[in-house]
Amino acid sequence: MKRASLFLADGTRFDGEGLDYEGLALGEAVFYTGMTGYEEALTDPSYAGQILTFTYPMIGNYGISGTAAQYPRACVAGAVIKRISRHPSHFDSQVDLPHWLIGERIPTLVNADTRSITITLREHGTIWAALAVGDAALAEAEEKLVAFTRSATTKGLVPNVATRTEHHEGSSDGPHIVLIDCGVKAAVIRELAALGASITVLPYNATKEQILAHNPQAVVISPGPGDPTDLPQTIEVLRTMVGERPLFGVCLGHQLLALACGAKTFKLPYGHRGGNQPVKDLIADEVLVTAHNHGYAVDAASLPDQLQQTMVNLNDGTNEGFRHRDLPISAVQFHPEASPGPFDARRLFAQWLDEAKLPR
Repeated sequence: MKRASLFLADGTRFDGEGLDYEGLALGEAVFYTGMTGYEEALTDPSYAGQILTFTYPMIGNYGISGTAAQYPRACVAGAVIKRISRHPSHFDSQVDLPHWLIGERIPTLVNADTRSITITLREHGTIWAALAVGDAALAEAEEKLVAFTRSATTKGLVPNVATRTEHHEGSSDGPHIVLIDCGVKAAVIRELAALGASITVLPYNATKEQILAHNPQAVVISPGPGDPTDLPQTIEVLRTMVGERPLFGVCLGHQLLALACGAKTFKLPYGHRGGNQPVKDLIADEVLVTAHNHGYAVDAASLPDQLQQTMVNLNDGTNEGFRHRDLPISAVQFHPEASPGPFDARRLFAQWLDEAKLPR
């Protein structure tokens, strides 16, 4: 094991040990409250640029299967774990988590006091940080962090994980959907394809003309990392698409669609990240157990009259969804394609297709 530490921009330092990959990760320090789902989290594009602390004390006990991955590579900048399992037990495991993280070149801090780190992040809020593994990285970590914080931004995160070229997924004869990729998870495409959709995936910066050239019956705006206001071009395209096609936004897509309709967003103190967030569906009058991964939220008070709030987070009262009162437009802040409930929210894709009067 290597010497390793997590440095926060306020001067706080947490020591532990590192895996065999030596290096320095710079990014936002955040925490994840799920007891399982570490493979999905580590490969989720929404975690791009973030140093992820796992609050559950034992991570890796069922290994890495490859089938749960949401992206072809790890997307986190770094990982912080209390105790990591080197001997997983699961029929689908292909490799243990430590070897996978080393192969993915992710600086990882283990045997760390993740309880103290989480408490610090809850009290301070999301903060820029450096995770250093190895003597060389430790020697330069604090200097590099100071320089990083002077100009740190989330603006380059979506371009780093979104597709650069269009491609097709799913059925060839189902309802044709254009999916605007801001850092889409594999599970979103999987759920749309399971409903029989023919999916054309376009990059986040696609123009209205490029979208309409495919003559889609509907448009989905995907999840992704960072601040939604980093994507003014995407917001403007969506604004011009209102009334042109049915629209559905997920996570970052929810925020972008809200901004396009005239609402506002704000940064949460420490975000929602995990698979155990209770959300009330105000329309169905039921509570869903949902998966979250976001640091920004839609300001419910700013929703224009034409938008109706449909979902609310029962932990902090923040907006979790809305729908247009007259048009087939809706969005949710959480991830209906994830399975913490396990299937509490999966119906929302089909529900939207029905509201948009698309065959399936």
